[in-house]
Amino acid sequence: MSAALDLTPEQRAIANGARGEGAGMAMRIVAATARLMGAPSLIPIVSAHIDGALYHGDSGTLFAEKLVEGSAKVAVRATLNVGSLDLTGCSKNRLEPHERGMARRMMDAYRTLGCEPTWTCAPYQAGHRPALGSDVAWGESNAVVFCNSVLGARTNRYGDFLDIACAIAGYAPYYGFHRPENRRARVVFDVSGLDSAFLASEVAWPILGSLFGRELGDAVGVVAGIAEHPGEDALKAFGAAAASAGAVGLFHVAGVTPEAPDLATALHNQKPESIITVTSDMIKDSRRRLSTAAGTEKIDAVAIGSPHLSGAEFDRLEALIAGRHLNVPLYACTGRHALTALESSGRRQSLEKTGVVIVADTCVVVTPILPDVSNAVLMTNSGKFAHYAPGNTGYGVIYGSMAECVESAVLGRPVFEAA
Repeated sequence: MSAALDLTPEQRAIANGARGEGAGMAMRIVAATARLMGAPSLIPIVSAHIDGALYHGDSGTLFAEKLVEGSAKVAVRATLNVGSLDLTGCSKNRLEPHERGMARRMMDAYRTLGCEPTWTCAPYQAGHRPALGSDVAWGESNAVVFCNSVLGARTNRYGDFLDIACAIAGYAPYYGFHRPENRRARVVFDVSGLDSAFLASEVAWPILGSLFGRELGDAVGVVAGIAEHPGEDALKAFGAAAASAGAVGLFHVAGVTPEAPDLATALHNQKPESIITVTSDMIKDSRRRLSTAAGTEKIDAVAIGSPHLSGAEFDRLEALIAGRHLNVPLYACTGRHALTALESSGRRQSLEKTGVVIVADTCVVVTPILPDVSNAVLMTNSGKFAHYAPGNTGYGVIYGSMAECVESAVLGRPVFEAA
């Protein structure tokens, strides 16, 4: 049996209201969670990323407002994940008036608590990059896996509304990925037998991530056989797909990610529990699984940007469109950090003239932005969109590269490059 939770005098004082009732409630939530998880203590955190500001019902709004009423303020830097509304006005959604009002109240409450209105699922692209080895409390599955894997900071998957409770308390339970021994890779995911051209392509990483997530579930694995650093956008896509298809919170890539300078270090110099040798047939099957509407001759929309598009991805999108008119709307989801750069250079207007619909502060899978069309089909280059769109939007999905998505939007039908 785990030892009883040991709170410090300061933590007990906060729980008893020394910093106000809101902070007291937050600390009591964190302590209760620690007891449930068998954590022996709480540890200080340096930042948080809050996923709980997305409206799923009135109770979430009322919870946030209860914290505000208790004069709570975040004790550490806290960025905000997407909300249900695009407050920039770039896009419109179809929320009913009551839901719209409660969603806005929720977003306002989190700002009042002292959170930064970043409204992005990729805070690491907006300057929120905690240091290697630091302890944080992040929510949102792709943000969590990127933070753990690519940045090497330490976080568990903090869900609604534990994330804001940790941010206000300034502490998190000491368990899971905060403990160094739990960050050891136990499974080797060997891709050395795959074609190097495929591994160098953009399309590879959501496919590999989806396979990784299905094969490993919530286990920690290390990808072996990558010759060159694929870039942060590729790792972002891999982690997002792995966290969606499975419950991956941490992965390593030998020779690439900070806790895996080599395979042995990722394994903590122990033998792996299993080795998965990835074959081309496994890749074909993984790609097939990302499409639920394969074989259709029409598409109704294209959506990219889950996780949110980076500046480099907008550069590529603009080059692929090359000023052509899109016959199918292309929804490009991004954060304010990227939108500001587009607006300052005048590129937002040029993209919108071609038929791109920029979506900021939110995305098309978490709030009703896509048109309400029967038997509609969405094309995407996002493994995360491919996983969630059918259930969340009712759209069937076709997966393709960004280049294939753009060509399909131009022609109004699915277009695929020759293999």
